[in-house]
Amino acid sequence: MNIFETKEGILLALDSIRANKFRSFLTILGVMIGVSSVIAMVALIEGLNSAVASDIEAMGSNVIYIMKYPPEMNRNELTEEDRKRKPITMLEVDAVRENCPSVDGVSPQNYYVRPGGNLVKYKNKSTDRTAVFGTSADFEAVNNRFVERGRFFNESEDKNRSMVCVIGSDLADALFESNDPMNKSILMNNTRLRVVGVLEKQDRTFGGGQNNLIALPYGTFAKLYPWEKELFLAVKARDAAMIEKAQDEIRQALRRVRGVKYNQEDNFAMFTQESATQMYEEATNIIWLIMIGISSIGLMVGGIGVLNIMLVSVTERTREIGVRKAIGARRANVFFQFLIEAMTLSGSGGVIGIVFGLLLALLISAVSPLPMVVPLAGVLVSFTLSVGVGLVAGIVPAWRAASVDPIVSLRYE
Repeated sequence: MNIFETKEGILLALDSIRANKFRSFLTILGVMIGVSSVIAMVALIEGLNSAVASDIEAMGSNVIYIMKYPPEMNRNELTEEDRKRKPITMLEVDAVRENCPSVDGVSPQNYYVRPGGNLVKYKNKSTDRTAVFGTSADFEAVNNRFVERGRFFNESEDKNRSMVCVIGSDLADALFESNDPMNKSILMNNTRLRVVGVLEKQDRTFGGGQNNLIALPYGTFAKLYPWEKELFLAVKARDAAMIEKAQDEIRQALRRVRGVKYNQEDNFAMFTQESATQMYEEATNIIWLIMIGISSIGLMVGGIGVLNIMLVSVTERTREIGVRKAIGARRANVFFQFLIEAMTLSGSGGVIGIVFGLLLALLISAVSPLPMVVPLAGVLVSFTLSVGVGLVAGIVPAWRAASVDPIVSLRYE
């Protein structure tokens, strides 16, 4: 089949769509839904991947995280032995600092959650949705978060349990607006603290509360909330090349201080940026499966619609087929004519579906923190799938059209 016949087939198909707009719309509706769902999901997942990768990268490539349980562990399925795990405490912090030469800093973090929210006041301004946690002077270097104004508290203030704090940029804006918060006294849950620094604003897709916080010296936190014992540790290796060595040193130090026998598994969890990325990718696999299921149903329904309408078209155009065969058209010409019409019909649905999918992704991105990234490959694959549906659905009608007897079709009314 030459280019002229292909072009003629496409033009005839478009004329048929224009002549039967509503019928054509119903025919390609399934293809539109399938393709638009693919485009929207691909755009959002790719945007999500980009945002999560950026957030994880901001955490630092040579940071190791230590917790009592791994993040992916289902707390409802804990064994009796798991439930008896010791919490991570300052004993572990001291063990890592003293026995791990590949470690450049340890940042313990312990959060206090007040029923109803932590209440923070300055004069007539207040907020009750502020995160309060205790940490060490290593927090800046380990977590790659630095003060924008003022300074971070030092080891001396931590050791002496000084009533000082560093606040997030959102909290500074809420309490002080355009005023300078340095060395001002605020009330946190009726405890007076002096502000010594404001952390730089952190732009993350997730965890918007990262800028509405109060960081206390750990000694001060322990004095105010002595019942809060369990820690989360962020440990920084000296460089990315030493991260595996640092992990080995940390594992040995923690097993020793926590009394883990040589034949027992670790009773703590340790993961890195790479582990966090892997856990995220495993979670998104479920979203991909859902996307494939939704799009497959839509495309299957669309294929059935195209098959049905093309069979109707063959019946309606029986006389036309007879005339074409009578003036010299071969079976192959008729076959490819109807096949191209089916592919054009479903391809049109694919194009409309791509546009609707992009608009849907833009709408979701506009009303939520989720960004939108549309890879060209996703658009091409979606269009190819839509045309492929027409190809498969058009084979039977095209074959039936090609098999029409010209003598019978010319007498057809």
